[in-house]
Amino acid sequence: MPDTAFWAVCLVVVPLFFALICFVRSDQAAVLGLLAAGLNALAALAMTVFFVRSGPLRYAIGGWQAPLGINFSIDGLSVLLVAMTAVTGLSVSMYARGYFSLRIGSAGEINRHGHQRAFFWPVWLLLWGALNGLFLSADLFNVYVTLEIIGLSAVVLTALSGKPAARLAAMRYLLVSLLGSCSYLFGVALLYRSYGILDMAALARLISPAPLMWASLALLTTGLLLKTALFPLHFWLPPAHANALAPVSAILSGLVVKASFYLMLRLWGDIFAQVLPFAAYVLLGVLGCGAVLWGAVQALLQKRLKMLIAYSTVAQLGYLFIALPLIRLDPGSSAWEAVILLIMSHACAKSAMFMAAGSIFLKAGHDRIDDLAGIKEVLPISSFAFVLAGVSLMGFPPSGGFVGKWLLLGVSLAGGEWWWGVMLVIGSLLAAGYVYRVASRLLVFKVTFFSRRQSIPPVMEWSAVLLALLALLLGLLAGYPLGLLEAGSPFPLHACREVMP
Repeated sequence: MPDTAFWAVCLVVVPLFFALICFVRSDQAAVLGLLAAGLNALAALAMTVFFVRSGPLRYAIGGWQAPLGINFSIDGLSVLLVAMTAVTGLSVSMYARGYFSLRIGSAGEINRHGHQRAFFWPVWLLLWGALNGLFLSADLFNVYVTLEIIGLSAVVLTALSGKPAARLAAMRYLLVSLLGSCSYLFGVALLYRSYGILDMAALARLISPAPLMWASLALLTTGLLLKTALFPLHFWLPPAHANALAPVSAILSGLVVKASFYLMLRLWGDIFAQVLPFAAYVLLGVLGCGAVLWGAVQALLQKRLKMLIAYSTVAQLGYLFIALPLIRLDPGSSAWEAVILLIMSHACAKSAMFMAAGSIFLKAGHDRIDDLAGIKEVLPISSFAFVLAGVSLMGFPPSGGFVGKWLLLGVSLAGGEWWWGVMLVIGSLLAAGYVYRVASRLLVFKVTFFSRRQSIPPVMEWSAVLLALLALLLGLLAGYPLGLLEAGSPFPLHACREVMP
């Protein structure tokens, strides 16, 4: 087995193994979960190093070839998203350790929060293993299996807080997720009926316009749009993200919604790109514009901090869909590079925001924006983390969000599609508005601020700061991740060499 493939398999096996152990040894779940997060980060680093040395490859697990076997496709895009998941997941795991320790340490809350901690770690690790499997899978049915595990795990994590609002949001999330999964599975079935194979690289070579192909693409796209919560199918996302526990909100917003968009990128950026008309990409771009405007306006109107961040996720997802017509328009790789930078910077910044908001809620006992004046006096690090993450969402230099939007702006102007660039600017101004609305309260000077709890553990605050800093540094260090993307080609599915175990 090649070294790159070995570490890729570890990225799926390690989280799943530790998820099982955490179920059995719930009393040691936090320690085991952190150990799994560390090992997963090391495996992601090792896979990246070997990928740089040996380049893209396809690995048939157990020697079984398509269509019967499970194949991994290891290319620049999948390596970057696995690395993003490893870094974000490690930070969220460290935050979660401090988060549950603080809540369990509160008098009268031991049973409820102990129960939450016992279930959080195994379900989170199960979701993590499925995310890695999805990013590495080369087969649309295996992708469906991982997508289903991700959806069900996310629903369980959403309901974990036990609040009625969270349970209602989780039920809505479950119904939408199942509907999206059914739509996706029917699309996969039609593709198999038409071509007798579900390997993504093979399908990219075989796809041709036909009624069944269009029906399958429509079903696949509808299912993924539901799971990604693109406007106007976003109705389930804000309640789910806002009412979940803080580490869960960070996972949902930073990582889970990226999984379904990753599949959209594969389908529309490569597999079906040769048969899709440009007008179809424009339609998705228009929906992305609607998401940017609606999400930002709703964020400006919110009174709760976590709800504001949740609607901000709706808006930020819109930029990713605006990038799709620009990817089709761009003959080079600038648009691909831009969308990857936006995905990675959003994962870091949005996770940091939810983590900082969780610390603020625990310290203040609420997250009402108008009543947070002076919170920086007792939580300066968390306040700084929130504002720093907001810099990337606004697209201010030198953040990763700035570089991604700048590249998209250049592509739109060079291709004569200037209106996409105008929307990028308008969305950034609106983002600056809702970030400033919070920052103006967080950073205001106030001699005293009532806080109901003891000190927030440093690991919670610094985990958020590290992710916010990474979102900022992605702009300065953009050459490194973009170099990995180039190593796998802007159209990575066609650049993999096949290997046997």
